[in-house]
Amino acid sequence: MTTPASRSVFINLPVTDLSRSEAFYRALGAEKNPLFSDDDTAACMVFSDAIYVMLLTHEKFSTFTDRAIPDAQKSAQMMVALSLDSRDAVDALLARASAAGGVDDPNPQQDYGFMYSRSSADPDGHIWELFWMDPDAAQQGPEAFAAQMGGG
Repeated sequence: MTTPASRSVFINLPVTDLSRSEAFYRALGAEKNPLFSDDDTAACMVFSDAIYVMLLTHEKFSTFTDRAIPDAQKSAQMMVALSLDSRDAVDALLARASAAGGVDDPNPQQDYGFMYSRSSADPDGHIWELFWMDPDAAQQGPEAFAAQMGGG
């Protein structure tokens, strides 16, 4: 499978308290890009050259859509998954998220041997799945990897 190398992902999240949310995402390792941020309505938080999280006040978010903003503390519209380099990195990032006001494991922890995931809800309730997958399983697919390892 080939994919364009120049694509980036911008995740737009409505937030109730911009500075609190910015502090949370800084704790997770994101850096603020001042070119796409302002002091009152938006903060562009950069995780990598291809992953950006746009934190937008409800008022600002509403300028992009006529749809209602659901209460992410009560409903789930989507979950964002962020891959990490190891199981220990998953646990370490979850600890940092918790210390920064996140809620640990709003979804059940999963451990399939070749894949390990935990989740954190940010202060507004947006769920982040933090996961590690064995690189061989990622290349082969879970069924082929399990068969190779004698599990299938």
